[in-house]
Amino acid sequence: MRFRNAFYITADNFSSVFKQLLYRLITGVIFFSLAYVILRLGLDVIVRSAEVDTLKSLVGEFFRALFGGDPARLQSFQVDFQAALKAVVLLIGEHIGSIVGSVIGVCIIYLISRIANGLCVFAIASTLNDRMGVFARTRFSSAYFRNAVRAMLYEIVYVPIAFVYDVLSVLACWFFFFYAPSFLPSWGIITVLIAICLTVTALVSLQALKMTFISAWMPAMIADGKRLGEAMRVSFGARKNFGRRFAGFLVAIYLIVVVNVCVALFTVGSGLLLTVPLSFIFLLAMQFVNYYEDNGKKYFVSYRKIAGGDDAPEGLGE
Repeated sequence: MRFRNAFYITADNFSSVFKQLLYRLITGVIFFSLAYVILRLGLDVIVRSAEVDTLKSLVGEFFRALFGGDPARLQSFQVDFQAALKAVVLLIGEHIGSIVGSVIGVCIIYLISRIANGLCVFAIASTLNDRMGVFARTRFSSAYFRNAVRAMLYEIVYVPIAFVYDVLSVLACWFFFFYAPSFLPSWGIITVLIAICLTVTALVSLQALKMTFISAWMPAMIADGKRLGEAMRVSFGARKNFGRRFAGFLVAIYLIVVVNVCVALFTVGSGLLLTVPLSFIFLLAMQFVNYYEDNGKKYFVSYRKIAGGDDAPEGLGE
């Protein structure tokens, strides 16, 4: 029921896909340009060095000798490559300060971009809540500026927490992919497939767990006007229907992965311009449906149907 209602609410708010797409394209160009400038300033001396040029030319020579059938050059290649690689490593050591500074700068730009994109998500969540609560169609610009302060506070706290959690998730997946197979019999390609399966399962489960814990955080701030800390405590302390919410997010994330992969394959990636923003809206709808249902609040699924609440009617007319 919750999954189906979230799907209907997502379809009813499909126009938000284009608003989110335009917003993310604009912010993407801005922050990508900033990251490019930082990397260019920090790494230009290495990228344009004679040592790197020598290494790139050796790689080209290797493939020419490999496909051209030049065994003499292949035999001498290893010595030349090791010498060139050592020269590049020494060059990197000489400029390690600028490299570290560039990496830190790019990480900061990445976090700021997530906060900026989060403001858009918060605004869309506000319009979605208005649609569910009173079946009103709120303008994106109005919701964006009306919630700017609360959204900024939310994102400043949420983004670092999510970033650390995602880094730990990647480390866990690294373990499952590279170390878990060592406990299995060596079955060649089957062992590799098992490692990939374990990695994907761990990644999806960890993301579903994160969504379960934070699912009431944003809805509590928007739907009930709770303060940041109070909404956070409500969300992380919610135990009601925990397993049901986790299962719903687990299925939703698997569905999102399958849909986006299929769309990427059959549309040569162009369809992702629609399905990726739509995925964010669907997860938002799941959060709000769970919050309304767990708190016994009625909400509009469509013009003719109201759900939620202890005595919510199944429908209003035909």
